[in-house]
Amino acid sequence: MQNLPWENELARLAADLVRMDSRSHLSNIAVADRIEAELDGFEIERLDYVDGAGVAKRALVAHRGGPGGLALSGHMDTVPATGWTDDPWSGAIRDGVLHGLGAVDMKGAVAACIMAAKQAPRATLLITTDEETTKQGARIIAGQSKLAQKAGLAGIVVAEPTSLIPVRGHRAHIAFTATAEGVQAHSSTGKGLNANWALIPFLVEVKAMFERLRNDPSLQDTAYDPVFSDFNLVVDNHGTAVNVTVAKATARIKFRYSHKIDPSPVLSVMREAARANGLTLEEAHEGHPPELPADHPLIRRACAITGEAARTAPYGTDASELQAIAPCVVLGPGPIETAHTPHESVALDQLNRAVPIFQSLLAG
Repeated sequence: MQNLPWENELARLAADLVRMDSRSHLSNIAVADRIEAELDGFEIERLDYVDGAGVAKRALVAHRGGPGGLALSGHMDTVPATGWTDDPWSGAIRDGVLHGLGAVDMKGAVAACIMAAKQAPRATLLITTDEETTKQGARIIAGQSKLAQKAGLAGIVVAEPTSLIPVRGHRAHIAFTATAEGVQAHSSTGKGLNANWALIPFLVEVKAMFERLRNDPSLQDTAYDPVFSDFNLVVDNHGTAVNVTVAKATARIKFRYSHKIDPSPVLSVMREAARANGLTLEEAHEGHPPELPADHPLIRRACAITGEAARTAPYGTDASELQAIAPCVVLGPGPIETAHTPHESVALDQLNRAVPIFQSLLAG
C-alpha cells in the first residue's frame, strides 16, 4: 500500500526531533525553532523564560482558523540518557521503528500533532518544555498565553503515549526535598558531623508513610492501577567519599496521587518528620490531578473516534497544568513501557495512525 504524502514527512520530522538533545537541564530553543519552521501559516506565540538553573527555555503556542475547537499538546524535553549504550540521539529507523531518547515520550507524538494541525483548517498547538521536571512550560502557557486564551479552546488533547487509548484521568505529584546539614571533616578526626545521622530517623518515619500508602484502603483509589500512590525515594550524599563526614544529605521523594486522594495526611507526616529531626523541607506542587468522568463530551468523543474505552493512568502529564485552560484528555501514539528506558522507541505505524485520529478530533 502506498504511503500517504505526509507519512514520510512525519518520519523525517520525528527523527529530526529525536536527533536534537533536549534533556530537561538543557535549553530547548533549537528544538522550538525546528518546530516553528514547520508551522507556516500559523500565528505563533513564543513564551520565553529562564528556568531555576538559569537556562533559557521556550514554550510555543500556534493557532490558525477561528476560535473554538481543540488543541493538541506535547512537550519538547526528555529525561536524562541514563543507561543508554547505543547513541540516544541517533533517530535511527529500523524495521519501521524509530529509536532514540524521546522517540515515544514524546517527540514522535509532537511530530504527529504537527502533521495533523497542518492539514486542519482550524488547529491549536500547545508545545511545552520542562514536562519531565517542573511542568513550567505548561504552567506558563496556562497562565500567560494570550493566543491560547484567544483560541477559546473547548478541550485539549495531551498526546503522551497511551497506545492511542483515551486516558480520562491521571495522578499529579508533590515533590519533597528534605535536607540535613552536617560538618565536613576527615572522618578519622572526630571533628565532623555526619548529616546522615539526622536524615536516617526522618527516613524511618517516611518509610512508615510508604507502608501506609501501600496498605491503608482509605489512601487508595481503586480506579487506578496500582491502587496505591507512588512514593519514590532518592537519597543523595552529593559525591561524598567514604572517609569524609557528610556535610549535606538530601532525600527527594515524589508522591503521586489521584483526584480522589486527599494529600493532607502525607503533607502532615512529611512536615512533622522534617521538623522533629531538624531538616529543612521544600515542597513543589504541580496542578491538581486531572480527571474527567467517563461521560464527559470530550471523553465520549475520543472513545468514539478511537473505538477504545477510556481508562486512567498512574503517571502524570502536562494536563495537570493545562486543565486550567480547558478540559484535557490524554491520547497519544506508542506504549508508555519503553519511555524512560535505555531502549526507547516508537513504531511508525503508531505515529501514522495518530495523525487521522488527531485530525478527526480537530474537525469536531
